[in-house]
Amino acid sequence: MAIARQVLCLSALLSLPHARSQPLRYSVAEEAPSGSLVADVAEDAGLSPAQLSARRARLASEDGRQRLRLDRATGRLVVAERLDREELCAQAPACTLPFELLLADPLQFLRIEVAVRDINDHSPRFPDEQVTLKILETINSPGSRFPVEGAQDLDIGINSVQGYSISPENEYFSVSFGSQSDEDKYVELVLVKALDREHKAEMDFSLIAVDGGSPPRSGTTQIHVVVLDVNDNAPIFTQKLYVGQVLENAREGSVVLRVVATDLDAGTNGDISYHFSQEVGQSETAFAIDPKSGEIKLIRALDFEEAEKCELSVRATDGGGLSAICKVLVEIVDVNDNAPELVVSSFSSSLPENALPGTVVAFFNVKDRDSGANGKISCALEDQLSFSLRPAYKNYYELVTMSTLDREETAQYILIVIATDAGSPPLTTTHTFKVEISDVNDNAPVFNQTSYTMYVCENNVPTVLVGVVHASDADIGPNAKVTYSLAPDHHSEQPPSSPCVSVNSVNGHVFVLWPLDYEQLKKVEVLVIASDAGSPPLSANVTVHLVVVDENDNAPLVLHPAQDSSPASSELVPMSAEAGYLVTKVVAVDADSGQNSWLSYHLLKATDPGLFVVGAQSGEVRLRRPVTERDAVKQKLVILVRDNGRPPLSATAALSALLLNDFSDVRLPQSSLTMEVEDDPLTTYLIISLVFVSLLFLASMAAFIAFKVCKRKDLKDGHVIYAANNLPSSLADAASAGTLPHPYCYEISLTTGSGNSEFEFLKPILPSLPPQRCAVAGITDNEQVFPHNPLTMEDVTPENAGMQFNSLSFT
Repeated sequence: MAIARQVLCLSALLSLPHARSQPLRYSVAEEAPSGSLVADVAEDAGLSPAQLSARRARLASEDGRQRLRLDRATGRLVVAERLDREELCAQAPACTLPFELLLADPLQFLRIEVAVRDINDHSPRFPDEQVTLKILETINSPGSRFPVEGAQDLDIGINSVQGYSISPENEYFSVSFGSQSDEDKYVELVLVKALDREHKAEMDFSLIAVDGGSPPRSGTTQIHVVVLDVNDNAPIFTQKLYVGQVLENAREGSVVLRVVATDLDAGTNGDISYHFSQEVGQSETAFAIDPKSGEIKLIRALDFEEAEKCELSVRATDGGGLSAICKVLVEIVDVNDNAPELVVSSFSSSLPENALPGTVVAFFNVKDRDSGANGKISCALEDQLSFSLRPAYKNYYELVTMSTLDREETAQYILIVIATDAGSPPLTTTHTFKVEISDVNDNAPVFNQTSYTMYVCENNVPTVLVGVVHASDADIGPNAKVTYSLAPDHHSEQPPSSPCVSVNSVNGHVFVLWPLDYEQLKKVEVLVIASDAGSPPLSANVTVHLVVVDENDNAPLVLHPAQDSSPASSELVPMSAEAGYLVTKVVAVDADSGQNSWLSYHLLKATDPGLFVVGAQSGEVRLRRPVTERDAVKQKLVILVRDNGRPPLSATAALSALLLNDFSDVRLPQSSLTMEVEDDPLTTYLIISLVFVSLLFLASMAAFIAFKVCKRKDLKDGHVIYAANNLPSSLADAASAGTLPHPYCYEISLTTGSGNSEFEFLKPILPSLPPQRCAVAGITDNEQVFPHNPLTMEDVTPENAGMQFNSLSFT
């Protein structure tokens, strides 16, 4: 046995690359305890126990039961559960358990066959505990034979029944047994001494059957012999062995065959009745015999897969008690009543989308319980281009990939394998494999817009939400989890703008972190990056344009008349001025843009509201009516400058006007002078000094002032300070347009009400303010509509930016 095993192992090692065609064969005794060693599979297969563990070695049987177990730690094949050869293989002379040893990484399998050796675990058993033989006394010649039913032993070979004996021994009978064929075994009681009913009418003894096991087992039946008188002929069957065939799908009540026995006796001794004396296997309930006709009928459905044939023993008994026995062998004919079966040994239900063509998805075998053409199977894969079936060996197949996979195109494959036998009509079985395609990070995020434009009002609250960016990823799971971030600002030529913008990394919300000022920053561009969580991560970027929307947050600023001088300058108006006479022009600017910088001018307060009118768009202060003697000499006006914002912002400009007959009469009422002197912070001696200086200068300027006053009266279109023909061409154009000329504008005005006299030169004001224009124009008596000349940003030039108007004042 050891030599045979060594030869077997050597053959297995030499043929390992062809293990699919040369299986490893072992044997094990039935009823071996769990854990009993069968063989060292690792050694015979040329593998180490470490390789078995690393390659996840396991056993796969055709019926799915794990009767044997592979110990990966040692590489040994051991018994996993109780093995009963009679349960597994019934009376078959050979009992083999086939299974496969499956190895992964790479996929490999070895065929292993383990033969289950029979042991003597069953005792012989007679069909009846007691057998009654009725023998006529007329049959008293020695050597007469009386057949009895032999004992059945589920074991095979030497462990089956090997001999019979009688106990206690008697002088009348001996036992004889033998076989004419494998199916025709007989046991007979041989008459040694003639029977004499008058001497002994009945006798009892035991018939013992002994098998050839070690130790031997035995079975006993009681023989009761009744000696009869008269009937001296026993029934005789026409055949010792009857053979019949029946389809496994035959209907109940179908006649299988008919046995016939004859008896030479007449009367009741010649009346024969039939019955089964022994029934084997499924024949216990599958067949019935008509006691009168001897017809054997089918009483229940048969199954070829359970038993291919049935052995029946029929006894014919006459009215005198004599009997004969014949054997009936019923062969069950297979029909195609079993569909193919598909047994999956290995299946990978999930594949990465970057799996290479030829990757094994499943390993399975197909089988059919039918035989012949009914058991021949063909396999096919239904309508699938990405997968195919590849035969392995015998009825084993591999399901493999044929092309590259794309989860974004197809996330799941439904693979239907069709197994069809060759019966008529053929039977078909389908098995469905659901293969999920796992994701690989092969798609970058994609924004739903090529660029984003978002708006935020200036003076916004901190961390205000201004918009949302959104990117989607065709992958799933972590590969599709998109996070957002801002790209670093690498533009060194411009100040960094991204610190004022933030993006939520989870939902893509874009925030402005602190208040913005439109006058300082009008537009921000940032680059938002969307990255997935794959390994390695993929990303995309998009430009976000943040536009700052102007708000009305700057009040108008009055440039002329200057509001920071104390006391305020006064405009001189001749008493002869007519309606529409231009007194002065209020010039203001607004740092806002658009309609927030559109300015309008309104007369808020005046000493005589009916005397003056203000151009709503131009800011020109003109006389509404001619001056009369009843009008106060000094007129105070407050001009409201308001922008067009919502809500509007405003500023006021305070100015005064002196109504004079001629410019030589420049004096103030004593009460006014007293009040101003009281309010003047200068000391008394400084006031006296200034008065003397003013008087000296007044004498030198009197002629000049008189000349100017006369010339104003002679003008055709009214009294003006300057005429267009006396100005340079550029100034004349500006006067006709009603705006201040470029690049500078000068005006000399004589004022009263001042505690000192001064001549101020042009000097810069706030450098951040835009340049201004002033208007020098003449108005006719019939002119009613004033030109609309709002100050625009185009009027600002580097030459006139930051200049203010100054005047020469006298006391």
